[in-house]
Amino acid sequence: MLYTGKGDGGTTQLFGCDQQRISKSSEIPEALGALDELNAFLGYAKVRASHEKRIQDAVRTAQEKLFIVQAELAGADKHVTHTDLIAVEDMINAIEKEIPPLKGFSIAGGTELSALLDVCRTLARRAERRLVAVSDVGLRGLTPDARAYMNRLSSLLFALARLANHLAGVSEENPKY
Repeated sequence: MLYTGKGDGGTTQLFGCDQQRISKSSEIPEALGALDELNAFLGYAKVRASHEKRIQDAVRTAQEKLFIVQAELAGADKHVTHTDLIAVEDMINAIEKEIPPLKGFSIAGGTELSALLDVCRTLARRAERRLVAVSDVGLRGLTPDARAYMNRLSSLLFALARLANHLAGVSEENPKY
């Protein structure tokens, strides 16, 4: 069944919380929702990357890791590993070798795929802020690798957005302050 009706009063239940119900507006559901929103939008970007398998694969891997971060946040014994973090850093470093050096801020867009990845980047930053808020109020802690992974994910999405433009032969546009 796709619904239970148990949340109709504005509460939800988390894995590992001894059946305790909490407000859907509290920090943990807010963070889980931000991660879910990011993952859903990554799915859209992945579909639009069908002509760029390397980008598509990177996005698919990020989606898998986000499920692990969500599970950890919800109380499951699942964790992003240090190896996962290093893999993201290696991917960013490889992309940086392929694309032109960064010369300052850039205006989002260029190609549709790049614009979508930039939206994902901003959603990743919001999700990271929500995760930090959960930790700051002492509700749940994430492993240092999970926190670092979320920080690197926005960098990866920025690199992928720049790569999408580069592969399409579209130059980045910088703001003219």
